[in-house]
Amino acid sequence: MKAILEGLLFVVGEDGLTLNQIEEVLEVSEDEAKALIMDLKKEYEDEERGLRIDFLGNRFKLTTKFEHKEYYQKLLENPETNTLSQAALETLAIIAYNEPITRAQIDEIRGVSSVFVLRKLVAKGFVKEGGRSELPGRPILYETTNEFLDYFGLASTEELPRMEEFLPKEEVEEDENSDLYTSRYIEEEKLVS
Repeated sequence: MKAILEGLLFVVGEDGLTLNQIEEVLEVSEDEAKALIMDLKKEYEDEERGLRIDFLGNRFKLTTKFEHKEYYQKLLENPETNTLSQAALETLAIIAYNEPITRAQIDEIRGVSSVFVLRKLVAKGFVKEGGRSELPGRPILYETTNEFLDYFGLASTEELPRMEEFLPKEEVEEDENSDLYTSRYIEEEKLVS
């Protein structure tokens, strides 16, 4: 059960798990859930481990150890790791064409979780928190930064190519509104405001 719990913590990433979620998913009592999370937390406290389990915002989260921070910083600053993966480029395109946008909206467009990619883009300085949405739960809105513009040699996001330029001509003619990255979310945000 601890191995399953460890996997669950990894999968949910920065969202973390509540004690109630652990009980429900693992189908255990509150006492059993507490014992499992505390045992796993104790194992992670070993100095041989690079991760730990923290209780933040009423949720258990898998986090890195603060004492290793300088190494994480070196990795992020290393030119070899500054190349952008396909997932990072895809996420950046979604944000740039739809900003400001929430993580849930990015995930819906991509069809997969963007938690780790988004975290890396924030750490690299290409994306920043741009406030809170008026949607329920007031999720964080993400937007691109000046570093993003510099990296891609743009003066503003207005210089981004129109998506129609990448579609075959017959597809553009079929549906002038088929722009993959121009999202309905911006309109929904305006309606909620």
